[in-house]
Amino acid sequence: MPGMAVLCLDVGSTWTKGALVSATGELLGVAQHPTSPPEVLAGVAAVRAELGAADEVLACSSAGGGLRLAVVGHERLVSAEAGYRVALSAGARVVHVSAGPLDGAGVRALRAARPDLVLLVGGTDGGDSAVLLHNARKLARVACPVVLAGNAEARAEALELLARRTVVATDNVLPDVGSLVPGPARDAIREVFLRHVIGGKGLSRGPAFRRLVRAVTPDAVLGGVSRLAARDREGAVLVVDVGGATTDVYSSVSTVDEGPERTVALPPDRRTVEGDLGVRWSAAGVVAEAVAERLVDRAEAVVLQREAERRAVDVTWLADDPGTDLRLAGLAAVLAARRHLRLVDGRLGPRGAGLLVLSGGVFRHAPDVGAVERALRADPVLRPVLKSAAVVVDRDYVLAPTGLLAPTHPVAADRLLTRLAV
Repeated sequence: MPGMAVLCLDVGSTWTKGALVSATGELLGVAQHPTSPPEVLAGVAAVRAELGAADEVLACSSAGGGLRLAVVGHERLVSAEAGYRVALSAGARVVHVSAGPLDGAGVRALRAARPDLVLLVGGTDGGDSAVLLHNARKLARVACPVVLAGNAEARAEALELLARRTVVATDNVLPDVGSLVPGPARDAIREVFLRHVIGGKGLSRGPAFRRLVRAVTPDAVLGGVSRLAARDREGAVLVVDVGGATTDVYSSVSTVDEGPERTVALPPDRRTVEGDLGVRWSAAGVVAEAVAERLVDRAEAVVLQREAERRAVDVTWLADDPGTDLRLAGLAAVLAARRHLRLVDGRLGPRGAGLLVLSGGVFRHAPDVGAVERALRADPVLRPVLKSAAVVVDRDYVLAPTGLLAPTHPVAADRLLTRLAV
């Protein structure tokens, strides 16, 4: 439909953001409104009213804490690690990982983590099934949905043990040693989130909001990052999204990693979330970690700590001078990118990063991010990966809309990505 307009919504815990996109990928308008729990449709309606009529609405959401996922596996270095790596490409925040047979203390620790769902893995296809079945029996008493993605030969028996739970069975994430297959589990996690999790977070009184939501927000963003990496770009794409409470880092490689083989291979699309790094609620965590990693001296740390405490007390306060916010955001970006690279052994494909995208309100509204770019490029840990990277700010917040559009409107998705051209 040439005249069609699609409204892409991202309903976050603090802000609901909207982008109105034409069928050809032209950005017709953007808007945002404070998220309005316990009825988030009020904030959605405000965004829709500002942007005007749309023929179709696609939404993602991280409100209510997003998607909290626990991984229960067989061995920490094999199946539990495989499950954790699947979560890197599923848009979930991993709140608990356990390996081996669950005992009473393990079940209590799992419940204390308050996951929205459990990813149950264990055993290669045709391999040992005892631990998987033992854990299925224990999880039958844990009141949250389960995605079963372990030894295929034990699937039927595990499903019987989990009969009283909401469970979605899918292909083994680790069908053979060293062979990670994240796609089916990622799809199953998305299905459980949409059918059983989003509607249970108390965000809306009726089913309308649940019907709007197509993905958890980080899943949509990662889809946009993956599409960006596939656009004939030299090297990987690295995205650092600094928020008030967390800093998310996404990476996508369009080629196979070179280097020594791993016990569990990394998926090409990855995400990490740092819950202690943000520029409002978690600003104090940024300062503490910057001191620990010797990124600031003692005098600056005292000033930043005072500023961090002020921001944590009043998360809506905006300073007249954005310099301190940019300094905190730059430190959060360096720290979160360091952690992400440690997870992937410092490698983002054979050529490092070809593009670094800075995302988040603090960057979108800043007139100049040169100081942040210089800090990232000068960091001794990041320098080898970023030495050839172009840097761009996602000022129009197009990555989540791109991920929402890509499955059904690929032409519009690709055109929208041109707004990240450097």
